[in-house]
Amino acid sequence: MDAGLIIDTALKLIDEVGIQALTLRMLADALNSGTATLYRHFNGKDELLALVADRVLGEVRVEPEELKGLSWREAAKAAARAFYGTLCQHPNALSLLAAQVPVGPNGLRARERLITLFLSHGFSISLAARAFTAIGHYVIGFAIQQHGPGTPPPEDQYQLRDYYDSLDPSAYPATRAAAEELTSVPLDEEFSFGLGLLLDGLEQAKSHAVRESEASRGH
Repeated sequence: MDAGLIIDTALKLIDEVGIQALTLRMLADALNSGTATLYRHFNGKDELLALVADRVLGEVRVEPEELKGLSWREAAKAAARAFYGTLCQHPNALSLLAAQVPVGPNGLRARERLITLFLSHGFSISLAARAFTAIGHYVIGFAIQQHGPGTPPPEDQYQLRDYYDSLDPSAYPATRAAAEELTSVPLDEEFSFGLGLLLDGLEQAKSHAVRESEASRGH
């Protein structure tokens, strides 16, 4: 049996029932096989889940040709949005991306591509590595908070707004004043806003590093 088919089926089951509910017996049954067959390909569930995480990363579609001609900022934004879009399709698998550093082939390719992007636009090795990590953490964290298992449905935002409005105005005047904004901004807009702030910070860090380098050469 092909290992790729096993991984694809495991991801499909995780999408349906979640990580905790998935068992190797369930997976074997879905494949009309036995668990012994699975153990010929994987040492156990943990190894399988690591490969499933890499399989999710393989669905992120950002071709190098799409990024050509873009500024580093626009290219990073496109990569982050593609990553976020893929994660939103697999909410039950989000914790897999947070629980481990992705070192499978798809994870390595994504890392290599983005770090190379930053380096090609004048980032130092140190800042390029930190930029890659910061963007990845932001996207995964945002996706988990907004789309992970147990995330409240959108209609709960109305109840939250009513709660903020009911607070003591003398104790929480700012929260009451911001109640509408805290509970009505669309998720896509909120994601873009936070990503923009992160990219602003990277741009400032890059400019600061360039100035420091030029100053040191001047001395």
